[in-house]
Amino acid sequence: MSRKKNEKSFFISKKKEKNIFLYSNINRKLWKRILLRITITKLFSNIISFYLKSFFSKIHIKKIVYNNNINLELFKRKKFNSFNDFFIREYKKIFFSQKKSIFISPCEGLISIYPIHRDSIYTIKNTKYHISDLLNNDLLSEYYTNGNIIIFRLRPSDYHRYIFIDHGFRKEKINKIKGKLHTIKPIAFKYFNVFKENNREYSILKTENFGQIVQVEVGALLVGKIHNYPIKKFSKGQEKGFFSFGGSTIILLVKKNIVSFNEQILKNTSNNIETEIKIGQKIGTKNHIY
Repeated sequence: MSRKKNEKSFFISKKKEKNIFLYSNINRKLWKRILLRITITKLFSNIISFYLKSFFSKIHIKKIVYNNNINLELFKRKKFNSFNDFFIREYKKIFFSQKKSIFISPCEGLISIYPIHRDSIYTIKNTKYHISDLLNNDLLSEYYTNGNIIIFRLRPSDYHRYIFIDHGFRKEKINKIKGKLHTIKPIAFKYFNVFKENNREYSILKTENFGQIVQVEVGALLVGKIHNYPIKKFSKGQEKGFFSFGGSTIILLVKKNIVSFNEQILKNTSNNIETEIKIGQKIGTKNHIY
């Protein structure tokens, strides 16, 4: 579907750290470190997963819909059997530009765009990490030197299905990297390398208009499950997969000189501000020199 309006409208969300109960003062609280180790076990994750798929978890839906102004008329279903059923809800339609030159967002959430420097080290909320840790692949990470890394942080109220940003094909099988589950919320970056501690999957996508792109999906605390479809050839706007419950993150790596990204998003990122984005919304334009 083509996006008919609001292509250039953005909402900003200042990055504010909240005192997440389990993470605040964790370096000084032994009991919190012990509790954290318990919460990241497979058994605990399975218990939470069972509850969120149960009928009893429906009690949480009304509150999150009300607090976040979610319009259920936009979705294929308005009634849900469990909270997880609500969490993976589907839009009736997803709007995006069919123009080959338009680079769209694969998901809904808060976006930040950074340049990829040769040493590939970044600081996000006082935590430094290397891009090769993200992929567990030094050669592949080097390919994106001087390009851009785009980080989408999905909140619990956001739409947790994601799409392909262009026509193309997947170069090889989906790469799955096991890790320990930690929360994606920014305060966690102070204590853990989020990309090394979280389960993640990445795909090398050969696109028709934007060259080779890497898309990474990152799981989070609790369930944090990633569901990617085994699609080899794909179309722009086609659903790529979805997350089960858990605040999650999607990352795109784009080669240098291919896309000119929205100046407001870049400015916000440089000022440590995340920008609210809708799935399929325009975030950049293809450079003619590519």
